[in-house]
Amino acid sequence: EQATRVKDGIRSWFDWHRTTQLEGYAAWLAGPRAKIGESVTPAQMCAWYGQARRLLDPAIDRGLVAAADWVPTLTEAQFRHLEQRYAKGNDEMRRDFLQADAAKRQEAAMRRTLDRVEMLYGRVDKAQLQVIEDGIKASPFSPERWLAERQRRQRDTLQTLRLLVAERADRDRVVATLRALTERTERSPDPAYRAYQEQLRNYNCAFAARVHAAMTPAQRQTARENLQGWEDDLRSLRAPVPSTAP
Repeated sequence: EQATRVKDGIRSWFDWHRTTQLEGYAAWLAGPRAKIGESVTPAQMCAWYGQARRLLDPAIDRGLVAAADWVPTLTEAQFRHLEQRYAKGNDEMRRDFLQADAAKRQEAAMRRTLDRVEMLYGRVDKAQLQVIEDGIKASPFSPERWLAERQRRQRDTLQTLRLLVAERADRDRVVATLRALTERTERSPDPAYRAYQEQLRNYNCAFAARVHAAMTPAQRQTARENLQGWEDDLRSLRAPVPSTAP
């Protein structure tokens, strides 16, 4: 019974998302694409990030509303399964971000960042690699703080879901509670962590602007072509799925 309800909700969410949201994502990509051949300021980078994040809000909220129909049916065995999945994910994060050896941690951070840069701009040269490496070394990013906040979110999620089941909350109560949980996930109740997030966001915007400034005209053209390709993909995916009926 749960599987049928959840699968129906997921299908409905994807149908809605494909037909109503992808055009907005494509239109957002057109903004950076039009400017990527020019110099870009940290403020512009942050503005693009903020716009992209806000574009996701309708999809997140639609998912919460859909989940409200089946959250009250969750069982304690399913909560324990979720706890195990959280623990596994945290172990994977420690492996990928919290290597005991500082050199290995730096190497992993360099590899992750380089993959993202080259996905957009193509291959980088030695001088550009140095810009990226210097930026990573100076970053305020703290995987320890991220893990601690992640675990806080996980505890909050489990406590909230268990409470909704125990209260046998009605649908309106479930939706309101899930929205409040999402707000706490997006904006930590911990003022120190919120200040850290703001510091990291501002640093990353400036770092992205420095990386962009180091790119050649040919690399910026590659970035423009990649953005155009992703924009085209989104508009193609937005089209109705052809019927397979005879």
